[in-house]
Amino acid sequence: MALWGGRFSQAADAKFKQFNDSLRFDYRLAEQDIVGSIAWSRALAKTGVLTNEEQQKIELALNDLKLKVMEDPSQILHSDAEDIHSWVEGHLITAVGDLGKKLHTGRSRNDQVATDLKLWCKQQVPPLLAKLDAMQKQLVAVARQQQGTVLPGYTHLQRAQPVTFAHWCLAYVEMLERDYTRLQDAYKRMDTCPLGSGALAGTGFPIDRHELAHSLGFSSPTRNSLDSVSDRDHVLELMNCACNSMMHLSRFAEDLIFYNSGESGFLELSDRVTSGSSLMPQKKNPDALELIRGKSGRVFGAYAGMMMTLKALPLAYNKDMQEDKEGLFDALDTWYDCLEMAEMVLHDIKVNEEKTREAAQGGYSNATEMADYLVSKGIPFREAHHIVGAIVVHAIGKKLPMEELPLEDFKQFSPVIEEDVYPRLSLESSLASRCALGGAAPAQVEFALTSAERRLTQRDTSGIHVRSARLTDLDAIERMVNYWANIGENLPRTRKELVQAVGEFAVAETQGQISGCASLYVYDTGLAEIRSLGVEPGFQGQGQGRALVEKILKKAEDMAIDRVIVLTRVPEFFMKLGFSTTSKTLLPEKVMKDCDLCPRQHACDEVALEIMLKGKSGLIGKAKVA
Repeated sequence: MALWGGRFSQAADAKFKQFNDSLRFDYRLAEQDIVGSIAWSRALAKTGVLTNEEQQKIELALNDLKLKVMEDPSQILHSDAEDIHSWVEGHLITAVGDLGKKLHTGRSRNDQVATDLKLWCKQQVPPLLAKLDAMQKQLVAVARQQQGTVLPGYTHLQRAQPVTFAHWCLAYVEMLERDYTRLQDAYKRMDTCPLGSGALAGTGFPIDRHELAHSLGFSSPTRNSLDSVSDRDHVLELMNCACNSMMHLSRFAEDLIFYNSGESGFLELSDRVTSGSSLMPQKKNPDALELIRGKSGRVFGAYAGMMMTLKALPLAYNKDMQEDKEGLFDALDTWYDCLEMAEMVLHDIKVNEEKTREAAQGGYSNATEMADYLVSKGIPFREAHHIVGAIVVHAIGKKLPMEELPLEDFKQFSPVIEEDVYPRLSLESSLASRCALGGAAPAQVEFALTSAERRLTQRDTSGIHVRSARLTDLDAIERMVNYWANIGENLPRTRKELVQAVGEFAVAETQGQISGCASLYVYDTGLAEIRSLGVEPGFQGQGQGRALVEKILKKAEDMAIDRVIVLTRVPEFFMKLGFSTTSKTLLPEKVMKDCDLCPRQHACDEVALEIMLKGKSGLIGKAKVA
């Protein structure tokens, strides 16, 4: 059913419908549309448009729909709905009847799609940051392995000065570090919520937009409704981040293609990332790297296309803006895949140290050292530069490396040259002399390597922050506890009980949004139980559950509790964290008494597990725990 048909007396032409509809690509926003719709239903309940009972009915139906979408997103494509918004609304109406038609009160597809897309963009940042981090770590690992490997450095593709393979790796670590921080900065600017801006002039209902923004994990609402529905800067910034990073990856690929070529023979790529020729059996082609280089143009083109789409659009929303998604989706997918492939290329790479050293010694790459030597003898650099140029011409004529010229040949060009010139012309001396910060000297490379290793080790890429609960978290905790209680996975808890027990709870925040909760209930025997563990639907499988359990166990350990139990229908999850099965008959009576509240008490399928905490301090993982 179209969301806009009342004004029209004729049906849309089939060709126009096909041209106009966006479901074939915006189906990827299904989870974000559902999450945004749940938040809107709560906002409507607080204004009195929906009763609490109606809101809960809508939320349960939307959460059920989200779980189905997560299981099989492709099912959406079988529909003839115009876009993802009409698909979600249609399924909601099927589930709850005419009540579903109330949900769009005060909301426009303009602020709806702007919110969906911003939510999607925000959710792409953590996995991309993780990929950038993994690529940097692999570069550092190769640099550490090849720390002593001498490599010719190039300018204009001419051998210039010797460096090391480690120094080359660290150059790309720095490029990717800029990519990483650029993406972090872009995330900060997209962290504002457009929902509640209506079509262009704002909503006609007294929505608390600050509360609405926070419920969706945004730091604040947007400030201007016209800008809110027409802003796509976050799309441009993400695509710009992708372009910069793909340019770095393309240069990385080009370097390795050259190093892998028969003309240089500096390294050999793994069979896992190369292919052969259909005609020439001897060929081993660096296809992974060539595709990375080629796909950079695809990302650049998507960015340019988006800039052209937006450059002359009047305020506010225009249908042109439907073109914001396909290029963005493809650009970020491509960037992610290329980061993954570039990291894979670095695995099992074989460097031919003899070839790289031989090349570094050729091409008169020690000419700058010769000039510096003359400067140390009191000759002005410009004059020294000219003298060394003449010496190089002489050495080429004699078909000798400069370091093999006899002393009398050197003296033809300058009487200040003595026997002490020869140690200065060695590769080791050339490298060691580049001793300023950031240089190729072994000591500076070691410093850079150690610094990069420390920085990467301390970096948290999980995006999950786990902390003790606050009273301001009660709405989110109550929502999650009630959701999982309604489908029989947790014991129900009243608001009063949750207020009294808030000190027992920990919450997980993912990019600013409360995404999970768990509590530690301590019995008077000193035994403790993990209760009310739940993750916001749509956030499962991202590490929140593990991080919460680790936080709860750390709390129990700090309280000198030796034994923690849990009753669960997912024992495998807890067993991966060190829990082992135990018998319910061994649990204190007070534990089992709480089961009287459980709707499944007569057909209980929960498993009892326990963990002894002595010596378990290594359980705490990478999620940021406060």
